[in-house]
Amino acid sequence: MIRRISLVLMGALLGSTAMVAVYSAGLPAEAASSSTYKQLSIFGEVFERVRAQYVTPPDEEKLVESAISGMLSSLDPHSSYMNAKDADDMRTQTKGEFGGLGIEVTMENELVKVITPIDDTPASKAGVMAGDLISKIDGTDVRGLKLEEAVDKMRGEVGTPIKLTILRKGADKPIELEIKRDIIAVQAVKYRVEGDVGYLRVISFTEKTYTDLKRAIEKIQAQVPNDKLKGYVLDLRLNPGGLLDQAINVSDAFLNKGEIVSTRGRIESEARRFTATEGDLSNGKPVVVMINGGSASASEIVSGALQDLKRATVLGTRSFGKGSVQTIIPLGDNGALRLTTALYYTPSGKSIQGTGITPDIKVEQPIPQDLQGKIEKAAESSLKGHIKGQNEDDEGSGSAAYVPPDPKDDVQLAYALDLLRGKKTDPSFPPDQSKAVAAEQKKQ
Repeated sequence: MIRRISLVLMGALLGSTAMVAVYSAGLPAEAASSSTYKQLSIFGEVFERVRAQYVTPPDEEKLVESAISGMLSSLDPHSSYMNAKDADDMRTQTKGEFGGLGIEVTMENELVKVITPIDDTPASKAGVMAGDLISKIDGTDVRGLKLEEAVDKMRGEVGTPIKLTILRKGADKPIELEIKRDIIAVQAVKYRVEGDVGYLRVISFTEKTYTDLKRAIEKIQAQVPNDKLKGYVLDLRLNPGGLLDQAINVSDAFLNKGEIVSTRGRIESEARRFTATEGDLSNGKPVVVMINGGSASASEIVSGALQDLKRATVLGTRSFGKGSVQTIIPLGDNGALRLTTALYYTPSGKSIQGTGITPDIKVEQPIPQDLQGKIEKAAESSLKGHIKGQNEDDEGSGSAAYVPPDPKDDVQLAYALDLLRGKKTDPSFPPDQSKAVAAEQKKQ
């Protein structure tokens, strides 16, 4: 069931969510025009003037890095340059264990924006919330820093304190938080038995995710006899993404056949399709997938695949809408280039870039009184300079990214459990898999 896949979907736990493919660097398919080379000569002249005449001797390496970063940031929010240290950090993060605070962030209006704090990490315990804007790190203004620099400042030795100045919607003044850094050993999957239902929360898609999911399903099946088990809730809320092979394998865990995801870009011959293999770990039991505005990238691949193939009913609110593919191009000792090269598509051929996954059953999670006005909509479509999706409209993607800490207050979870137990009914549950088969045959 598990297969090696060359593409990597990287939802960096302390970086921007991104779908990433790793390739070796190569020459462009088309030569640059003479006017382009003329512009490059202008850049070289400006660089020499700055290097030779600036009031104080500049750091030449930083000048070049800033120039490259400026070029890439003008393209979209997810293309970027990684120096050798940044590239090494990215490889470390995919293993699911790193040192830091435990937040998924992006850059917005020159400030670091929190997409979501990871469960049971120093950041979540200190009260950092989705939508928070970090304006200062240990008193240093974030403005003027690129995302990688801000992330680097938030890392440090385990046990050392860090002060964050946070701007929160609805708050009268900046919020000051002191947090102690810790080893972020991210538990990829949490599970529990809800009476006669298995609850599976996929927190992130790291190298451990499929193994953790398989183990969790086996433990649930050991606790609840097959004839008593009503089904599974697959909770992908607040899941920022992760490795593509893990997203495919998590989807495959509930499927026996069908296309899971495809990627298409500028070069038609490089389009790729990934399909499911025989072997449903859940033994065909009903599945309800939960999503919200914090569900991005890999979690959207899973929810989109199980929805389109009529294997699961998707419940909650519209997902983040991160549907672009970034290629990681190694640059030897000089780090790597992260460049947007394609979009990914669900089995029905739909791009969710800027639109997100729309749930079969929309269930809003009430925001507590003390948090109303403070939790913003999490959405790709709201990021400055994002690639406009083919189906993007004025509504855009995303929704509130909030899950109550106490399951007793979780309206979405309660609805999912009632569906599985037959206390609530809906035309989309259970989904009609014969329609998925017919759609697949028509496509072929």
